Amino acid sequence: MAETTIEWTDATWNPVAGCSIMSAGCTNCYAMRMAARLEAMGVEKYRGLTRKTGGRPKWTGALYLDESALQIPTTWSRPRNVFVNSMSDLFHPDIPTEFVRKVWRVMADTPRHTYQILTKRPDRMAEILQAGFPVLSNVWLGASVEDGRVLHRLDELRQVPATVRFVSFEPLIGSVSGGNLAGIHWAIVGGESGPNARPMNPVWIDEIFGMCADSDAAFFFKQWGGLNKKKSGRSYRGRTWDNMPATAA
Repeated sequence: MAETTIEWTDATWNPVAGCSIMSAGCTNCYAMRMAARLEAMGVEKYRGLTRKTGGRPKWTGALYLDESALQIPTTWSRPRNVFVNSMSDLFHPDIPTEFVRKVWRVMADTPRHTYQILTKRPDRMAEILQAGFPVLSNVWLGASVEDGRVLHRLDELRQVPATVRFVSFEPLIGSVSGGNLAGIHWAIVGGESGPNARPMNPVWIDEIFGMCADSDAAFFFKQWGGLNKKKSGRSYRGRTWDNMPATAA
């Protein structure tokens, strides 16, 4: 099992590795750094997925479909929240629909787990899932939105058939005041962390907090971020916010 320190989940499951740059939120992607580190450690799954550019690892666009990893969740007896493809994007255009269907079958066969899937491509997510995929109550579907330039992803996410839709405003690198959370059940907010982290303006968080109140969406504040995310902490308005969707109660 891949235990994780990500605050809003319990474990990660990566039937796919590798990705490609999509928008400004990808610039300092932690998964690129991790993939390069794993390749350096000799993990075959991550070979050739990144290259050094300007002294930093960047995705090459290559993907690794890991058939051997598909059945991993079936071996976990204790129910848990599972972040699917923390090292990729299940709805990347180069991942065949049939492989997505294989992932779906595993999730359907393990209803004891709750699966959380994030994409920067909710348009493809909607297109694929509207074409004959069952809506699974244990699968939450979300989109990453880093600033106002990609607010269209919220509208695309609303087209996704799901019992729980969520949005990750992480890394939050700009205002998203032009959006709304109608039809979306959960919002995760977090600043960028690690080397070259871009700062997060507290006003941007306030905007999302208000959107959650207006749309009755659960608000989860993950981190302020920065070079030392532990030092900057998770407190917002004098407390921590670990709210989850009502359907998860």
